[in-house]
Amino acid sequence: MSGELNTIIDFIRYGASRFGAAGLCFGHSYDNALDEATQLVLHSLHLPHDLGPAYGQANLVAEEKQRVLALFERRIAERIPACYLTGEAWFAGLSFRADPRALVPRSPIAELIESGFEPWLGGRPVERVLDMCTGSGCIAIATAHYHPDWQVDAVDLSDDALALAAENVARLDTPNVRLRKSDLFRDLVGEVYDLIVTNPPYVTHAETDALPQEYSHEPEMGLRAGADGLDLALEILRDAPDHLSEHGLLVCEVGESERQLVKLLPALPFVWVEFKVGQMGIFTIDRADLLPHRAKIQLLADARR
Repeated sequence: MSGELNTIIDFIRYGASRFGAAGLCFGHSYDNALDEATQLVLHSLHLPHDLGPAYGQANLVAEEKQRVLALFERRIAERIPACYLTGEAWFAGLSFRADPRALVPRSPIAELIESGFEPWLGGRPVERVLDMCTGSGCIAIATAHYHPDWQVDAVDLSDDALALAAENVARLDTPNVRLRKSDLFRDLVGEVYDLIVTNPPYVTHAETDALPQEYSHEPEMGLRAGADGLDLALEILRDAPDHLSEHGLLVCEVGESERQLVKLLPALPFVWVEFKVGQMGIFTIDRADLLPHRAKIQLLADARR
């Protein structure tokens, strides 16, 4: 069979067809079979991800063909996300190391980072930033990369995630990132930030249990967040005012739990961000707009943990 496949394009097409026939799930950085097949082929051939289309007609030698096909078979048989097979994920235009110590970077917050968090910051000055639940460190590191004058704290409870984040700090040479271990805000007493960005776990118990096999390779603590997906988000909303400067801004991702959050806190003036592909369950809110609702938020959050 491999004798019928010769060029880079041949193998990308073949891989995409195999992935589609196998019913793979594409939810980890790439959202379709063609892009995943392209990623795996180029990785196997040690070629850059932005290889020019003219090279698509290049022929593979026998050893290269076997290497590509073996990676395809692992993707199908083991249902491992492509980024874990290659050890690389792209986020906000930057290459991050990716492995099962943390979720594959894929948050639409990347678009906010590249826009400098405008117009939501409204030109307010920023000196200190917190990335809560940093995982691989992608949000913190990308923010620090594009804003080298900002000091960014990257916080997580997982030692494994923090170790991966440390590798990514070194990989992308971002000395303005400081890694901190904390269970949300519990070990950040006295720390105050102008901008808090967080992509906490927000998948419900039922949704987590029903996720495709690809997600089983990711750490469950990065996904599962209670019956309605809001256990951590409510705690963050409760405690954020104590760690935001007077004119500070909170940016938080809650994904599909957006409707339930609005139902629980209908009076909060959440600003839901519109992305190039539409609304993605990410809100911004000023510290000043959180304060009048602290009692209600605390009541809801305290009942969770």
